[in-house]
Amino acid sequence: MSDNIFAYCDEIGPKAIVHVHEPTVGLKGIVVIDNVAAGPAIGGTRMAPDVSLDECFRLARAMTLKNASAGLPHGGAKSVIAADPLMEPAKKEQVIRAFARAIRPLTDYVPGPDMGTNEYAMALIKDEGGQCAGLPKEIGGIPLDVIGATGYGVVASADVAMRSMGKTLEGARVVVQGFGAVGAHAARYFDKAGAVIVGAADLSGSVYNADGLDVAEMIAHKSEGGVGHFEGGEHFDRDAVIGFDCDILVPAARPDVIRADNEAEVKAPLIVPGANIGITDEAEAILHARNVLCVPDFIANAGGVICAAVEYGGGTEAQVFPIIDEKIRANTEETLGRAERERILPREAATQIAHERLFAAMRYRRFL
Repeated sequence: MSDNIFAYCDEIGPKAIVHVHEPTVGLKGIVVIDNVAAGPAIGGTRMAPDVSLDECFRLARAMTLKNASAGLPHGGAKSVIAADPLMEPAKKEQVIRAFARAIRPLTDYVPGPDMGTNEYAMALIKDEGGQCAGLPKEIGGIPLDVIGATGYGVVASADVAMRSMGKTLEGARVVVQGFGAVGAHAARYFDKAGAVIVGAADLSGSVYNADGLDVAEMIAHKSEGGVGHFEGGEHFDRDAVIGFDCDILVPAARPDVIRADNEAEVKAPLIVPGANIGITDEAEAILHARNVLCVPDFIANAGGVICAAVEYGGGTEAQVFPIIDEKIRANTEETLGRAERERILPREAATQIAHERLFAAMRYRRFL
């Protein structure tokens, strides 16, 4: 997309695009509040060196569709901080606190944890007087990354999708691309459901074992150098993971990892994204044409924001998993059912559903 902010505008939003900069601590960030028709916009704060306005807007729009699809009383937003998330902890705290102070006037934005940030970062934002979700349990939060809310929802969506194909999760071979806060928990919940994790990848590389990988050992090993060095299987570079032979592929890392120039490597008949915008629209259309079922990202990975909404609304951790399970299963069934009936891509069906719910909310609000 163009750097011209007007190139991002349509009938949905964005409501606001805010650039924040504090050179004394090295803060450079962007907030996109896309739509607040249903309520304050929830969306995570991502930290990575190469984030951009385009990525921030695309992620904010995905959150608008995700929150509308899930029927949450929240609009969609996203924020990004251009920095190395592995920087020295004291320096990172300075950056997060400066970011928190900069966004404090944005009263219709509720940040949460995302790639490069966590519950501790949200605690810093709260300490600076800001609002947020995904706080540590010790200060009244429901730590969505600790309990694996997003990964839990991915498995629920995968179960519905597999059943729509006449299959079950029992014995299904799963590959997880991006073995982080989302991917590792997804692997754990797939394993609990009887599936077999045969491949995984993170920044250190990828590992594959057709007979299955020990998930608990791999999670423990990750902190010691990454799954690319895990001794339980054969090692490959990190990009090879999308071509591993499996029944279910879970992209759970950065945007656009599956594109038109590499989609032919995909062997999985089912893709259930743990991360937003992991597949380009062009690649998704090509995959659909060769009978690869792609569950839309904002349907499959809504568990985290559902958890955040429960916390923000004063709910408890005990309420989280039943709500995630109910909402994601129902939305996956509705999406796949409409796609089949109308002979359209699942993404088209999911977008129709999200727009119907969003535009209904917009009738009652002056949101721009």
